[in-house]
Amino acid sequence: MTHDPVRLYRTVRLIRRFEERAIELVRAGEIVGGIHPYLGQEGIAAGVCAALRGGDLVTGTHRGHGHVLAKGADPARMLAELCGRATGLNRGRGGSMHAADFGVGVLGANAIVGAAGAILTGAVWARRRRGDDLVGATFFGDGAVNEGMLLEAFNLAALWRVPVLFVCENNGYATTMPVDGAVAGTIVGRAAAFGMPAAAVDGQDPEAVRAATAAAVDRMRAGGGPELLEAHTYRFDAHHTFEHVVRLDYRPPEEVTRGRSRDPVAIQGARLPLSVRESVDAEVEATLAAAVEFALASPAPDPAGALEHLYASGLTARGGS
Repeated sequence: MTHDPVRLYRTVRLIRRFEERAIELVRAGEIVGGIHPYLGQEGIAAGVCAALRGGDLVTGTHRGHGHVLAKGADPARMLAELCGRATGLNRGRGGSMHAADFGVGVLGANAIVGAAGAILTGAVWARRRRGDDLVGATFFGDGAVNEGMLLEAFNLAALWRVPVLFVCENNGYATTMPVDGAVAGTIVGRAAAFGMPAAAVDGQDPEAVRAATAAAVDRMRAGGGPELLEAHTYRFDAHHTFEHVVRLDYRPPEEVTRGRSRDPVAIQGARLPLSVRESVDAEVEATLAAAVEFALASPAPDPAGALEHLYASGLTARGGS
């Protein structure tokens, strides 16, 4: 895809402000159950998806709002989904951790650690077998690199040369467990066992992520098989908004300050003239104001339809009409 620094800034800014508005709605009781904020990691989703085509496929994680938005989903319908409204991307049935938009190639966020890689590998393999010219990118955290289903996806993708970019968002913690206490060896070293090329990149720099992804995607489109990209990043906020209440103490204050000092929104914004940045910021604010209004004005799903949309074949659940 043609590189557009302004578009890249718009994406990281949109994700940042979307997450901040979502946290406000959690506190107001409009989003029930809380969310896993993506604050601080916006450069990864934005950079990866900027290097993909519209028809390429993506799967994400429980911290998946950024992945869905970066691939092009409607922020208003995404926010309505988080609020459990009938106008949401998935009619209010998916919520924060299962949002999907097949129309833009997002096969879904996933609450099961490591599962998204297996799902995407199968989906891309099937579509390539059908003759479709596409690649895929799947996101997972450092906590997933020891999960069997992800390693199985590595194996099959490498064995069958499925063009999947495995993107590890290494924010240093699996919930509260530091990566150094959970991962033997290195994350990029996992790929070597499967003969996959791998690289590490500064996940706080959207341009660096985009460039690394573009190079990998070019190789994959040319038949090079899967690759792994480890993006070093830092989660600015809580693992989950529940932490805003319980105040878990597992990250030293100086570490948080150091981690927040490299902000992907500021890094990308500094590459643009101030007038352009201000224009984009205003556009994003207007978009999200409209999204909040749309979400809160939307109706809740009708309980009578609770058993609908469960089966792709059209079959209903046992006991349904």
